[in-house]
Amino acid sequence: MSSDVFNSRTSPGSPTGLRAVNRDRILRLLRTRGPMTQAELARASGLSPATISSIARELRDGGWLKGGEAGGRGTALSLDRAAGIAVGIDFDHDHVRVAVADLAHTVLAEVKEPLDTDHAAHEGIALAGRLVRALLEQVGLAPDRVAGVGMGIPGPLPTAGGAIGPSAILPAWIGIEPGALMRSELGLDVQLENDANLGALAESVWGAGRGHSDVLYVKAGAGVGAGLMLGGRLYRGAGGTAGELGHVTVDGSGPVCRCGNRGCVEALTGAEAIVALLRPRHGSSLTLQRVLELARAGDHGCRLVIGDAGRTLGIAVAGACNLLAPELVIVGGELAQAGDLLLDPLRDAVRRAGIDA
Repeated sequence: MSSDVFNSRTSPGSPTGLRAVNRDRILRLLRTRGPMTQAELARASGLSPATISSIARELRDGGWLKGGEAGGRGTALSLDRAAGIAVGIDFDHDHVRVAVADLAHTVLAEVKEPLDTDHAAHEGIALAGRLVRALLEQVGLAPDRVAGVGMGIPGPLPTAGGAIGPSAILPAWIGIEPGALMRSELGLDVQLENDANLGALAESVWGAGRGHSDVLYVKAGAGVGAGLMLGGRLYRGAGGTAGELGHVTVDGSGPVCRCGNRGCVEALTGAEAIVALLRPRHGSSLTLQRVLELARAGDHGCRLVIGDAGRTLGIAVAGACNLLAPELVIVGGELAQAGDLLLDPLRDAVRRAGIDA
C-alpha cells in the first residue's frame, strides 16, 4: 500500500499530486461518513464518476477499500478494516488513556491508567508506550500495521517542534517536545495536538458539531481550554496557542492562577478550584468526580459550586461568542458530566452578556 494515500510528497499541482489529493478526499469522506456508493462519493466530493471509479479501483487493489467491485457501482464502498489500525493517546492531568481502532472507526481495545499529577514527562511517555504495546499484543497486531498515532496534550503547543507552552496543566512537561519523545518510544510517526483542539475536531467530524462550519468547543475539567473550528477548519492562531479560554481574566481581584495571573477562568472553575471550596465539608480526599456524584444525589453545596462555575465559565464563553460569533458552542470535559447543573447557569450568563445569544 502506498503511503502517499495519506501524505503526498509530490507537488499538489502535478497530475500525481492531484490524484493523491483526490484519494485523500475519498478516504476522508469514507472515514467521516461511513460506507458510500460511488455515485454518493461523486456528489459529495465534486469529482467525476470516472475519477471516482478509477481511484476506488486503485484503493481497493491497494487494500484500503472493499466493496464497489467492477459492475457494482451501486454497492457501497467502505474502508477495509484489515488495512491498518490507528492508535490514540490522550494525556490528562492525572491519567493517560490509550485506544486502538481500525480504519473503520471501530475501537478494538482501550485502557486508562492513573498518573501522579507531578509525574515527569519521560514517565508518562514510558507508561503510554507500554500501554500501546500491550494493546497491540492484545488485539494480535504488529506495530507495522499501525497507520498512524495521534496524541493529545492538555497544554498549548506554540512551537513548530511541539514544545509545550508555559500554561500547560502538566508542569513537568513545560518546554518538553512530547511528540519527539513518543516517536522515539514507539518507533512510529506521531501526530501531536492540543486536547481541546482534538475535541473540537472530533465533535465537528462525528459529534454535535457535524454540519456546522464555525464551532467553539470548551473542555472543562482539571483545566479549561477551547478548540475553535472556523470556516470548517481547525484554528490554532498565529502562534499555535488559540483557545486558551482558561486564562481569560474574569475577576481582577480573584485568586492567583497557576499561569501567574489573577482571576483566570481556570482559577475559578477548574477542578482544583471547585474541590478546594468543598473539601472543608467533604474531606481532603474529595475529587471532582465525587463532587459530580454528590451533586447528582442532591448535595446543595456541590450543586451551588457547580452552578457558580457555570456562570463564571459562561462569562468567558459570552466574550468568545461576541468576538467569533460561532454557530454552536459545545461543552465537554469531565465537568460537563454535571449536565444542566452546569449548563443552565452557563447558558444564562451567555444570554445576559452575549450579543444576539
